[in-house]
Amino acid sequence: MTVGEFAARPQLSEDVARFVRTRIFDGTYAAGRYIRLEQLAAELGISVTPVREALFELRAEGLLAQQPRRGFVVLPVTRRDITDVSGVQAHIGGELAARAALAVSPEQLAEITSIQDRLEAAYDGDDADLVVRLNHDFHRAINVAAASPKLAQLMSQITRYAPEAVFPMVSGWPARSTKDHRRVIAALAAHDEDKARTAMSEHLADGAEPLIAHLLSCGVLHPEH
Repeated sequence: MTVGEFAARPQLSEDVARFVRTRIFDGTYAAGRYIRLEQLAAELGISVTPVREALFELRAEGLLAQQPRRGFVVLPVTRRDITDVSGVQAHIGGELAARAALAVSPEQLAEITSIQDRLEAAYDGDDADLVVRLNHDFHRAINVAAASPKLAQLMSQITRYAPEAVFPMVSGWPARSTKDHRRVIAALAAHDEDKARTAMSEHLADGAEPLIAHLLSCGVLHPEH
């Protein structure tokens, strides 16, 4: 999402939170930087209310701290942050995929496959936002097919802590993700819960190290962290 899009969109704090989260993980907002409410609201062309709500949300996620009379400051991102989130995603995501393998309907499987087709086409284009959205849609469709709404809701909450928008920029990730997604689809089509669980768990867990390497190269992570 670009700055110019905010004025034409509903003033939702989730959009602002996603925007700031992306800037943290791409190194634009470095650790120790202060984010000013009024300045960010003016940049985005919106009121301070959704910006304030977004920054409180990011504080709850551990990405920002609030300093008395100074505003919100960006906290360091650590290796442990990345591996912890990835590990929890792998465990819950694997269970959801296993349940989806048993419950997925032909219509749902067709939808999941269609989303993956469009995702692969988007990788060949130059629209990072579309890639992120379609990747999210792919995982969400599997989680919905699992028919376990509470577990899917928990997964959705955890995913907020993962820098989804960064993955398209990680070297080699599009090809790796495509291979993993096709492996998951094959397991779903075979209604094989064990293979679906393993494929999804490995896909989500294996993203940690390439992501860490990318964040190190961008200066978002420091070697000692």
